[in-house]
Amino acid sequence: MRVLLMQAGWGEAQRPERANALIVNTCGFIDTAREESLAALRDLANRKQAGQVLLAAGCLSQRQGEELKHSVAGVDGILGTREWADVVARLEQLLPTKSNASVRPQDELSVVTSVPRLSQGASAYVKIADGCSAPCAFCAIPLIKGPQRSKMPAAVIAEVQQLVAQGTREIILIAQDTSAYGRDLGRHDALPDLLQGVLQSQARPAWLRLMYAYPQHITPRLVHCMAAHAEVCHYLDLPLQHAHPDTLRRMQRSPDMVGVRRLIEDLRRAMPDIALRTAFIVGYPGETEQEFAALLDFMAEMQFDKVGIFIYSCEEGTAAARLPAQVPRALAEERYARAMELQRDISLARNQSQVGRVLEVLIEGSARGVSVGRSYRDAPEIDGYVFVAGRWEPGQMVLTSIERALDYDLQGRAVPDAAH
Repeated sequence: MRVLLMQAGWGEAQRPERANALIVNTCGFIDTAREESLAALRDLANRKQAGQVLLAAGCLSQRQGEELKHSVAGVDGILGTREWADVVARLEQLLPTKSNASVRPQDELSVVTSVPRLSQGASAYVKIADGCSAPCAFCAIPLIKGPQRSKMPAAVIAEVQQLVAQGTREIILIAQDTSAYGRDLGRHDALPDLLQGVLQSQARPAWLRLMYAYPQHITPRLVHCMAAHAEVCHYLDLPLQHAHPDTLRRMQRSPDMVGVRRLIEDLRRAMPDIALRTAFIVGYPGETEQEFAALLDFMAEMQFDKVGIFIYSCEEGTAAARLPAQVPRALAEERYARAMELQRDISLARNQSQVGRVLEVLIEGSARGVSVGRSYRDAPEIDGYVFVAGRWEPGQMVLTSIERALDYDLQGRAVPDAAH
């Protein structure tokens, strides 16, 4: 949206009070995200000045539509997830005197269209598909975004090349189900080909990271491709959601835990240094103490490097919302605490195994003589950091000897001639 507006002659304002248009890109996935989005809208609505308009964009807008304008006084317009390409036209309708640029017809853009990218740092996300065709009972994403629509490979590669040419060092390929890329186009193993295309292009990233790879779509070709190319981070996010087959069946997820164990074994055999992240839901309807204990046992057995634990959120319109035996909130919170305590110890042990290694660290900032960055083992904003003694510039990649492990972070010191 930012790029489309700038192409149409709009300029960025650094502070809300200096803007003509205020845009909040909302999330409508779970209760806490919705509340955060509503809080941001209300805050801007309360401070809105004469002549300003407030546009609610994104998932909450898609899900609640015009109701959102009634629930937050001061919202002037709505832009859903399937309408982002209309942002220029929508704002010019609300503020017709603020821009005289021609409006691009709606049918020229779609949710999977590639638009020119402007680098905003050393890392950048590139969406390779939008929407989801998985039937997960707890998830509202298909209701919000519709079925999966994959972006054409040439469009993905063009975005990557633009970003790398502007200095972006890390490209993170994302979708609601990254490993299902291309299936809506009739291709069932397209992600390895996309990776190959990115890595064979003229401007290649230093790091290429994959997020949200569902296990049932990970093929031997994808594992081989990850292992064969140094630019592909030995890191994978596998959103498993649970480990007990009965819980998984109620989630309408694959209950094949034998296959999951085999996949993890294959990944670790191909890439012994791989960092694995996953996410689990506790307190799902019908979750018994036995099922929860099976989840804890699985976590202890697999020793994941990173784990996100989420308390089940009952989402209107989903199949899970109609399930009996909803777990009391207090019990779900107690299970959350137990799972997090277990994972904290596992995380510390996994970090301790890094002490003595030399890791390449992508610097994100510095303060008081210490720089903060991430290794290949850490995705932006959701994983830990590596603290490097000394001041290094953002965007530099610094070879760092790891000297100390914390629960979720690492500390180290740059080796001689470390930066590039």
